[in-house]
Formats: sequence, structure tokens, C-alpha cells
Amino acid sequence: MIRHANFGRSAALAILFSTAMFGASAHAQDLAPAHLKAAKDVIGVLNATGRYDAILPNLAERLKNEYTLASPNYQEQITKTVDEQALALAPRRADLENEVAAIFARSFTAEELKQIAAFYGSDVGKKYLTALPLVQRESVRAAEIWASGISRDLTSASTAKLRGLMDATPIQPPVADVGVAPVPAKP
Repeated sequence: MIRHANFGRSAALAILFSTAMFGASAHAQDLAPAHLKAAKDVIGVLNATGRYDAILPNLAERLKNEYTLASPNYQEQITKTVDEQALALAPRRADLENEVAAIFARSFTAEELKQIAAFYGSDVGKKYLTALPLVQRESVRAAEIWASGISRDLTSASTAKLRGLMDATPIQPPVADVGVAPVPAKP
């Protein structure tokens, strides 16, 4: 029963993924080949899809674990079968590359893509890509330190102003309707 449930989930995921990729390829066909090539050049320079390389191996590993939990006596056969099927699907990685290229192509003109690729392919562009994570981390840290100082100064200045205002004009307690005179303010 568990094996059938796992198979059903895997089949549903495969159907959703293939439907999404088929729909995506229809959009990619509307773009000029030169435009898509410029987008693929940007993807290559930026390594924009590199983080997706682990998707298929991770899915295969997860599926092997699910099947092995359901049928531990077949671990060797499960591993062999899932690995073979994953290798058979590996060429479909190009579908993802094409879809990401189409996204870039729909977002930028071919000329803009060429300029982006030229910049990030240059020495300064490569240095920018290498330094960017450190620059972003340090920028966040600087913003946190700045926010802390601003918060401290805002609190301090506001407290001093409000204290001066409140001390100069004391707040009178509400007067009760029982005929009691209000308490005079202290000088």
C-alpha cells in the first residue's frame, strides 16, 4: 500500500513537471533564436541555473529513501532502478535551461542581454560576481549597526523632548464628578 502511495506521488510530480515544461516550451518558441542565444550567454556568464543542478540527484535520493523505507529488502534493486531512471532523465536538464533563457529573454531585449553578458564576462563583472556575497553580507551588517544607532538616538532624543514637555505641562488626572476639587500641580 505504501509503495503505491509513493508511486502515486512520484507520478503526480512527474506529470506536473512535464506539463509545466511543455507549457514553457511553447512560450520559448515565440522568441527569436538570437534572442534566446543572448539569454543563454547571460545564464552561462552568471551561472544562473547552477543552483538547480542538484534537483534531479536530490529527487532521486529522496525517492530511493521513500522506496527503501517501504521495501527495505529491495534496497539494491531500488537504488539501481532509480539511478538508471534519473540518468535517463538527465538530458531533460536542458528543458530547464531553455525555460530560464526564455524568462531572461522576455525580461530583456537581445541588445540588453548582450550588454549584460559583456559586463559580467569582463574582469570587473567577474570581480563583482565574486565580491557580491561579501558586499551584501557586510551591507546588511552595516545597516543593522546603523539601525541600532538610529534607534538609540531616536529613543534618546524623543525621550528627552517628551520628558521636557511633560515636565513643563504636567498631566492633570481626570476630575471625578463627586464634587472633589482637582489636585493642584506641584511647582
